[in-house]
Amino acid sequence: MTFPLVARTVHRFVEVDGVRVFYRESVPVVDEAPVLLLLHGFPSASHQFRRLIDVLGARYRLIAPDYPGFGHTEAPEGFTYSFDRLADITEGFVRELGVERFVAYLFDFGAPVGFRLALRHPEWIAGLVVQNGNAYEEGLSQGARDFVALRQEHPGAEDTIRGLLTLQGTRGQYEGGTSDPETIAPDGWTLDQHFLDLPGRKEAQVDLAFDYHSNVGQYGKWQAWLREYAPPTLITWGSNDLFFPEPGARAYLRDLPDAELHVFPTGHFALEENLAEIAPLIADFLDRSWV
Repeated sequence: MTFPLVARTVHRFVEVDGVRVFYRESVPVVDEAPVLLLLHGFPSASHQFRRLIDVLGARYRLIAPDYPGFGHTEAPEGFTYSFDRLADITEGFVRELGVERFVAYLFDFGAPVGFRLALRHPEWIAGLVVQNGNAYEEGLSQGARDFVALRQEHPGAEDTIRGLLTLQGTRGQYEGGTSDPETIAPDGWTLDQHFLDLPGRKEAQVDLAFDYHSNVGQYGKWQAWLREYAPPTLITWGSNDLFFPEPGARAYLRDLPDAELHVFPTGHFALEENLAEIAPLIADFLDRSWV
């Protein structure tokens, strides 16, 4: 019996502008393998990609960093938590690794980080895999619009944000919208909550939440970039996402009419329930788009 190759994965830190960035990286068995930069979402970290790395990492070089304020990455006291700064650190991370070209996996917070990188360095982007990473107004549910409208000066706004940072709120991010919650391992939300409960982490998430409106303000720039550069794009989307509903996936086709779209009856963390369907799509896309 022949068993599929399971990736060898290494776990390292690299220093970027005073931030000790943790990342996990697969070691492919072939030279010059396509590179996939995995940009994680809220409230998670690079560990959300562990199973994808196991499945694809022997054939492709998968690299997944933790942002400041997430996972194992260690940021200094006084670090400013904004999406611009997350992009700054991720940009420095890519430079430190010497990666000059990659396909970017944009999920949730990974979309605003990844699109900022794309605007700064279009030459880096060989293609996009977009999974519930929004760049369009119609991709915001009413709940998301209410969240984006929160401001620090609004009474009760911080309490609303902190309500999402509880174990119940974190678990809901994983199970909400899924077809079969029994397929969702509890390890993801349990580990996420461990990191959220570390000193200073909730304050970091509150700052990022209040900065989220800056992403919506840049949607027009991101869309213009897509039209100008027309990167090869694979879109895989959980249609029952309570924050980023399906219209956000289909909106990409206005600017990328040649993009490949696949919608699955699941929630925000689509890989948790549909890895078996999504991983082969990514592999096929990397084989076709990496030139």
